[in-house]
Amino acid sequence: MARIIDSENTNIVGKNIRALRRKRKMTQQALSNKLELLGVYVCRGSVSRIEYGVRTVTDIELLAIAHVLEVSVNDLFAGNENYFD
Repeated sequence: MARIIDSENTNIVGKNIRALRRKRKMTQQALSNKLELLGVYVCRGSVSRIEYGVRTVTDIELLAIAHVLEVSVNDLFAGNENYFD
């Protein structure tokens, strides 16, 4: 399958998702379960892969993760403003 980006990481939000999830003392399984309640199916293993930057994240998943973590989508991108510089 062709890569959509030319980098080792396939997302730049994973580290922030992990930090925000841990700040709320939420397990990966709990995040997965809460996403499922919204109709967004991301298994616990996929949450792990997202957090380590080895799985891409869809826009719907980003919106749902922000909702569950009670942050803005922009908060998920914090610290990456100069990513392309």
